[in-house]
Amino acid sequence: MNASMEIVPADRSDAFLLRMDGMDQSYVDLADPSRLVFDYVRRIGDVIDAHSLSGDPLRVLHVGGAGLTLPRYVAATRPRSAQVVLEPDADLVDRVRAELPLPVRSGIKVRIVDGRSGLAAVRDGSQDLVVVDAFAEGRMPADLTTATFFAEVRRVLAQDGRLVANLGDAAPFPHARRVIAGIRQSLPELVVTAEAATLRGRRQGNLVVVAGHLGGAEIAVALEAAAARAGAPYRVLDGRAVSDTLGGGVPFVDADAESGPAPVSGR
Repeated sequence: MNASMEIVPADRSDAFLLRMDGMDQSYVDLADPSRLVFDYVRRIGDVIDAHSLSGDPLRVLHVGGAGLTLPRYVAATRPRSAQVVLEPDADLVDRVRAELPLPVRSGIKVRIVDGRSGLAAVRDGSQDLVVVDAFAEGRMPADLTTATFFAEVRRVLAQDGRLVANLGDAAPFPHARRVIAGIRQSLPELVVTAEAATLRGRRQGNLVVVAGHLGGAEIAVALEAAAARAGAPYRVLDGRAVSDTLGGGVPFVDADAESGPAPVSGR
């Protein structure tokens, strides 16, 4: 079992933190799976909420599992959703299942496989959302940053489907610019959400990228409304603002792919 993994009580009964390599990786509220505590996870939840009519079931592929916070959220807010989680760490999955069990009939299936291999086995056009929130030792794996990977994401998405990807970086965002350039080659309608302090270069943070074949303007408007009422307000960059703020990158290819930047201590 991974010695750097621990599950500890959080701020209320039935709530827990999953820590990996000394960093808080997931917050899981077993009593209320709709409660998303980490700011960037709440922003991903806002994307899920805005994707289609509230309560409608979705087909969601999660690349990266950790505590399964987002799959639990979808199962709670959109019953009958069909979800698959790709997570290569079998010890992690076993421990989460034992100590933070999934609800009965959650519709969540976990496959012990890495993102690239697991994605290759997914049917064309079968997913409404692909959520990429995968980290190894706090860094986004290199093989999940390339234009080839995002072309595969495009293949499995329905025509109106969307990619939601969590990128960690700091201004001037050298890594994120290259990842975003690779995403844009396959999924040109882009929106990015981030904390204002991250965009101003005050600290490293999470950039949540939302990308699809169409509907970029509509999702930007919906996320702006969500940001305005959020407990932790955030910025929403539409397609033009993404180009102005995070453009100019050269897409990663498999031959030159790099893992994401290491997290700053305490973030």
